[in-house]
Amino acid sequence: MKPALVVIVGPTAVGKTKTSIEIAKAFDGEIINSDSMQVYKGLDIGTAKIKEHEKEGIPHHLFDIRTPFEDYSAADFQIDAQLKIKQLHEKGSLPIMVGGTGLYIRSVTHDYEFTDVGADPEYRGMLEDYVEEYGPEALHARLLKIDPGRASQIHPNNIRRVIRALEIHHATGSLETAPAHRRAETLFNLITIGLTMDREQLYERINLRVDLMMDEGLLEEVQSLFDAGVRNTQAVQAIGYKELYAYLEGECSLEEAVETLKRNSRRYAKRQLTWFRHQMDVEWFDVTNGSINEKIPSILRFVAGKLNSESN
Repeated sequence: MKPALVVIVGPTAVGKTKTSIEIAKAFDGEIINSDSMQVYKGLDIGTAKIKEHEKEGIPHHLFDIRTPFEDYSAADFQIDAQLKIKQLHEKGSLPIMVGGTGLYIRSVTHDYEFTDVGADPEYRGMLEDYVEEYGPEALHARLLKIDPGRASQIHPNNIRRVIRALEIHHATGSLETAPAHRRAETLFNLITIGLTMDREQLYERINLRVDLMMDEGLLEEVQSLFDAGVRNTQAVQAIGYKELYAYLEGECSLEEAVETLKRNSRRYAKRQLTWFRHQMDVEWFDVTNGSINEKIPSILRFVAGKLNSESN
């Protein structure tokens, strides 16, 4: 019998945090962050990190485990998350992974193999950020430019293999890669919930969220990182930080930075939806018109059904 793992995915600002809390309360669960930027200390407002009072006593893991000066890759997350999942199962808790970084989630659920040959964690992290922002086709185009023959052997949606080929070329100058391996099936009784909503309503929510972040002190949060000398790191390439860095460096006005932040957030949400619809087997729940509270009972029934079917 495979161990159960709940995964909650969807674009930014759609309601994943609330959903995760309700599932955790109903099934004695604990929450594992799978957002690539919420691992960083000090990146709170801009990443919409859950606040202490919102946790409702539910344990949360893999938040605030790196400083903004450190790098953190999908390979790092895979190790940390798989260990945490094992620990939760051993204590009888249901692990619930929540986040929007598809590559991180897939590395855990399908046990991607990250070998040491030619490994460059910093470069890998940059590529992971690149594909999250620009999509798999743009990443594949980079490989196509370097090695058309190798690119022709790898589908653009096979992001792990594209990243691996680019990583080895970057580290060794070679176009040869060792055979890549991943499990065809998931390691878990995987219960994957996706939240979506009408595109225009989602964009309105994103715009409002950015305004609220600014009211809550996002500029001051970014200023503190800037003043601490955090430069050219993976952390401050995150949406919400790079745009305000441009303002602090005098490249644009504050108004222009905020508008760019909103635009980039909307584009990121669109890419997230595309990713999850093509890369994962997801049970989707539409929460248009703020119907998240109405959908919670259906989501809980879905989870219960999947758990019961596996145990019988």
